[in-house]
Amino acid sequence: MKPNTNYLNLKDSYLFSTVARKVAEYKSKNPGADIIRLGIGDVTLPLPGVVVEAMGKAVLEMGDKKTFRGYGDEQGYVFLREAILGYYSRKNVSLELDEVFISDGAKSDLGNILDIFSVDNTVVIPDPVYPVYVDTNTMAGRSIVFLDANLDNGFLPLPDDSLQADIIYLCSPNNPTGAVYTKEMLQKWVDFALERNAVILFDAAYEAYVRDPSLPTSIYQIEGAKACAIEFCSLSKTAGFTGTRCGYTVVPKELVFDGVSLNKLWLRRQTTKFNGVPYIVQRGAEAVFTERGLQEVGECISYYLENAKIIRETLESMGIEFTGGANSPYIWLKCPGGMSSWEFFDYLLEKANVVGTPGVGFGKNGEGHFRLTAFGDRENVLTAVGRLKSLI
Repeated sequence: MKPNTNYLNLKDSYLFSTVARKVAEYKSKNPGADIIRLGIGDVTLPLPGVVVEAMGKAVLEMGDKKTFRGYGDEQGYVFLREAILGYYSRKNVSLELDEVFISDGAKSDLGNILDIFSVDNTVVIPDPVYPVYVDTNTMAGRSIVFLDANLDNGFLPLPDDSLQADIIYLCSPNNPTGAVYTKEMLQKWVDFALERNAVILFDAAYEAYVRDPSLPTSIYQIEGAKACAIEFCSLSKTAGFTGTRCGYTVVPKELVFDGVSLNKLWLRRQTTKFNGVPYIVQRGAEAVFTERGLQEVGECISYYLENAKIIRETLESMGIEFTGGANSPYIWLKCPGGMSSWEFFDYLLEKANVVGTPGVGFGKNGEGHFRLTAFGDRENVLTAVGRLKSLI
């Protein structure tokens, strides 16, 4: 037996595990500390009422022999996929039912999708970046080319003729920087992918936070994207499903490479390795896309965006440089006083009892930067920015 030694090339600890360990160590030494967590992007508002009602009804169905359901379609129940098609139609995007695949969240599919690609492909990943993109490709032993995202390009890198790529990761609104690609920018990426016969893996987990109507919320709003892009979406940050688990991935039938349909490969992969999302959860997800659901979810998102505004305006008043905080729940700030990412993490934890995420944990270009999230309770956010202002 030979183990997969590619795992030995991973960092010793996942970023958020390190953050949790350092906070736990500080808490054990300072049990009375009132720690406010604005680090990991976990939501704090409960599931919308319409979702709870739908799931409650589904629970009762599962307890009745007449309405009980066993194994479902690995691709997802038709009722949920039809609801998602309706959601895309609001974006003026037309999809077919069998192009939508229900998942237990974007994170899983962003890693699992690699099963349908050769390990010989060259992967392009912007830096800084959500660590899952890097780690899952490292586990498989793929060659990774990092694309610099920095203050000079607004943390929104674009392709150039020298770039060699088979698989391209894009995330907009971006995690961790909060930056959002315009339609013109995404068109450049789509044109590049089509020209180079590459595929774009587009992480749209935060699309519902985009309130500027001029900004795209799906890559399929870009001409030609169906022939070169797979889109990953999640209800975690949209509808509070971080603990409930449901998302969806769109694999258009136009995605054909060397005569092979990626849609068919993904279907085969899912039917082999995935038994689907529970019926109860899918009923709750279906409710998200109703008129009432979209209204209630919109209210939750507005709450978090107001938190982001509070943090953004505080940083502006302090003269701290940052990106994000508008059309995004993430605020990406430049560490004050020339501090490194981990120095600022320790400083903020020890002096203000506020937890954020060190930018260097998202890649080398994150050094000297720091991520705050808007998912906290309003009272905690107000307290945290007050502590920040008194500290710096």
